[in-house]
Formats: sequence, C-alpha cells, structure tokens
Amino acid sequence: MKPAKPAAPAPVERSCTLSVHAQPGASRDEVREWTGEAWRVRVRAPALDGRANEALCEVLAAALGLRASALEVAHGAKGRRKLIRVRGLTTEQATERLTAAADRLTH
Repeated sequence: MKPAKPAAPAPVERSCTLSVHAQPGASRDEVREWTGEAWRVRVRAPALDGRANEALCEVLAAALGLRASALEVAHGAKGRRKLIRVRGLTTEQATERLTAAADRLTH
C-alpha cells in the first residue's frame, strides 16, 4: 500500500472589511472621503428595500475595480454605518483604490 499524498494547501483568498458611512438619497453616486473612522459614500438610491445597500456595493465595486458580487454588507444593513466585506483585495489595496477614487473628486 502506497502512503497517501499530503493534501495541497487551499489557496488563501485575499479579503478585507471596510467601515463605511452611507449617505442614501444623495444627488450623485460617489466615494467622497475617508473621515478617519469610515469611508463616506454617497448613493442616489433611497434607503428602501435594500436599494441603497445594493447601490453602495455597486459604487464601491466600481471604485475598487471589482464586481459588485465581491462585496457584501457584513453588518449594519439597516443603518448608515456599515461594515462591507470585500473579497479579492487586501486592506492596503482597497485603501489605495478608494483614496484614488476620492482624490479624483477633489482635483
């Protein structure tokens, strides 16, 4: 009997969690700024039936260069303060991309 081969290690998926302050019902969709505690993100969608959460994930995904399906509201689905789980990027990568998106608004 041959000895069993050791199982290959499972690939580790890069992920991070973002703290977000959502502003539904805004005049435009945009990643506004880092406030020192959370990313301020404005969305046009109203806070009805999860539409603002869906729009929030779409706006963040566009700024991060990901599909919206890579983001999910991990905490705070009914409030303005949310934790957004992002699959596919490290915290450093996400911060760099969101900073660039916010900077485009101010320059």
